[in-house]
Amino acid sequence: MSRADEVRTGLEQVRRRIAAACTAAGRDPDEVSLVVVTKFFPAADVRILADLGVTDVGENRHQEAEAKAAECADLGLVWHFIGGLQSNKAAAVARYAHVVESVDRPKLVGPLSRGATEAGHEVEVLLQVSLDPPGAVNRSGAAPDSLADLADAVAAADGLRLRGLMAVAPLGEDPATAFARLARVRSEFLQVHPEATALSAGMSGDLEHAIAHGATHVRVGSAVLGPRPAVK
Repeated sequence: MSRADEVRTGLEQVRRRIAAACTAAGRDPDEVSLVVVTKFFPAADVRILADLGVTDVGENRHQEAEAKAAECADLGLVWHFIGGLQSNKAAAVARYAHVVESVDRPKLVGPLSRGATEAGHEVEVLLQVSLDPPGAVNRSGAAPDSLADLADAVAAADGLRLRGLMAVAPLGEDPATAFARLARVRSEFLQVHPEATALSAGMSGDLEHAIAHGATHVRVGSAVLGPRPAVK
């Protein structure tokens, strides 16, 4: 089987899963977008994905993302930055990323705005909200009670557009429980920011639970592309 056939098979399987999950949740499959995570996979795979109709790709690491976005600039893809973001890299990320899903503190807003303005394009921002209990080790994302101030900062920044929320289900917790909690956070958030309707949640192992609780975007890597290559 060629690499293109492998990717096509994985992609078809994931698209079927998304469609089935939407049917089970009483949702239109067109409401859910697939972001294929290409971390550690070569640009050749990105080109295969584009040939198969994928429009959105996600990357976790700035250096790799920047190089891959440049190499694949002719494809017209939407690049999502979904990894942890350092403030000293934020401006550079905003120059090539169309969507930044991992904004979790106000310190990132200024550099992102500067990078977007310098690049002459608008960057869509998702606020990463933590679903971990307070005090958890390796906690990622903003605490739910800090979202209001963070959202206000993004909404006021030049070159940025507040689009919604992103979250990752905590390890060891039933994802259905975690995403139910996320749905409640989102409901409150939408009362203040009704235009910020995007919800990026769900990965290869838990996308069905995320869709059941309102995800508009799922971030899938291994289920489409296979086991991630070893870091070089």
